Amino acid sequence: MKLQPPQSIHEAYVLLNLGDSVTTDHISPAGNIARNSSAARYLTSRGLSARDYNSYGSRRGNDAVMARGTFANIRLFNKFLNKQAPKTIHLPTEETMDVFDAAERYIQSGVPLVILAGKEYGSGSSRDWAAKGPFLQGIKAVVAESYERIHRSNLVGMGVIPLEYLAGDSAESLGLTGRERYTILIPEPLTPRMLVDVKLDTGKTFQVRMRFDTDVELTYFHHGGILNYMIRKMSEN
Repeated sequence: MKLQPPQSIHEAYVLLNLGDSVTTDHISPAGNIARNSSAARYLTSRGLSARDYNSYGSRRGNDAVMARGTFANIRLFNKFLNKQAPKTIHLPTEETMDVFDAAERYIQSGVPLVILAGKEYGSGSSRDWAAKGPFLQGIKAVVAESYERIHRSNLVGMGVIPLEYLAGDSAESLGLTGRERYTILIPEPLTPRMLVDVKLDTGKTFQVRMRFDTDVELTYFHHGGILNYMIRKMSEN
């Protein structure tokens, strides 16, 4: 099967504007499913009562629940809202809603999404759903000051691009509000840790480092993630 070259990300919206030390539990909580959450509404639609919701950890085999549980931690601090809440602003309409519901609206509109973050994005315990969930929410890239090592690798495995600000840069120093639309230019050929250009609809341009650190990780990216890579390898045999 002939691989298509990686596509640039055009006119992406920011789903979440996050700060430092966003943990895998912020991204994919393991605790009880709140009664007013997207996951709870889904389970209710499947005929379950509130006493049967249980926890995200107990439902990690259910992709529909886990996608809805992504960024559903009540302690998530989103700069769009300037408070802790498992919600965000759907920028085209300025409506505040659950993160999953906003992501669904963007997906239905065919709009790619990115996340802005600070230092130590993905710290804490290793959780595969902290990479799977954002992928299912239509996240194409994360732009952060730094990454926890295993989480960065998990993002690569899902085909989500980990981008890192250059030394001394941050969302604050670059004057980013998260309300801009982001075009991330993916050149060919790609090399590990190469610099790529980010262009905003405001006219501003800056560079970030693409955190594919090895040729193997670039191979996974060209295949759209490690799962697609393995499927193609097995189909060749």
